[in-house]
Amino acid sequence: MSESVVTLEVFRYDPDAEDRQGAGFETFEVALPEGGTVLDALITARDEQDPSLTFRHSCRQGVCGSDALFINGRQRLGCKTQVAALGEPIRIEPLPHRPVIKDLVVEMEDFYDRMDAVEPYFQPDDPPPDDLEERRQSPENREAIKKSARCIWCGACTSSCTIASDEDVYLGPAAINKGYRFYKDQREGEKRAETRLELLTQQDGVWRCQTQFSCTTVCPQDIPLTEHIQELKRAAVKRDLSIW
Repeated sequence: MSESVVTLEVFRYDPDAEDRQGAGFETFEVALPEGGTVLDALITARDEQDPSLTFRHSCRQGVCGSDALFINGRQRLGCKTQVAALGEPIRIEPLPHRPVIKDLVVEMEDFYDRMDAVEPYFQPDDPPPDDLEERRQSPENREAIKKSARCIWCGACTSSCTIASDEDVYLGPAAINKGYRFYKDQREGEKRAETRLELLTQQDGVWRCQTQFSCTTVCPQDIPLTEHIQELKRAAVKRDLSIW
C-alpha cells in the first residue's frame, strides 16, 4: 500500500514542563497509508516520534466522541477526518472554549454538567402494567427521535457555539438536543413531556440560542441541532398561548 508524508502542526502544552509553559505548536512529519485519518496521523506521531504527545481516543469508529478536535479551523472527529481531504499543513488544536489540561486534552466536566442538567435518561409517567411488558413505540415516533438519538457527547457543537462559550449556565446545543430526544419520546407520557419542556425553556435554555447554525454545521453525526432547538421554541410558544 502506498504511503504519503503528511505535515502536522500540533498544539502543545504541558503544565508540568518549565520549557513548555508557553503554549505553542510543534511540527510533525508522518508517513501514512492511503485512507489515513487525522487520528491515525496523531497516533503515528506519538508512537514513532514523541510519546509525550497527549490526546484522547477510544473506539476509532466515530461513535465514542472522545477525539473531537479543532482541525484546520473547524470542530471535527479525528477518526472520521480523512487526511487527504484537508489542506496541509494540518493544524490540530484542542476544542476551543474549553480549559486545556495537556496538549489536545481539554476539561469536559462543565460539558457533562450541562448534559446532566437535562436529566438525560428515560422517565415515564407511569410504570408498565406488567413487569415483563415492553413500552411500545410507534415507527413514526422512532423516526421523529432517530436523529437526535445519534448524539455521541463529543462536545463539538457546544465548542462551536459562541453563546455556550460564555462562563454562564446556557445549556448549549448538545444538552438541549438530548433533552429534545426524550421530550419527543411518546413512551414517557404527556406529563413528563410538559416537565421536560419547562426545563428546556427556562432562562438559560433554548431562548439563549441565536440561530447561528454553527452547531449543526460541525456535528459529526449530522444532527439538525438548530432545527430541534427551534422546534422546542415553537412548542413553548404554543404552550404559553394556550394558557391565555
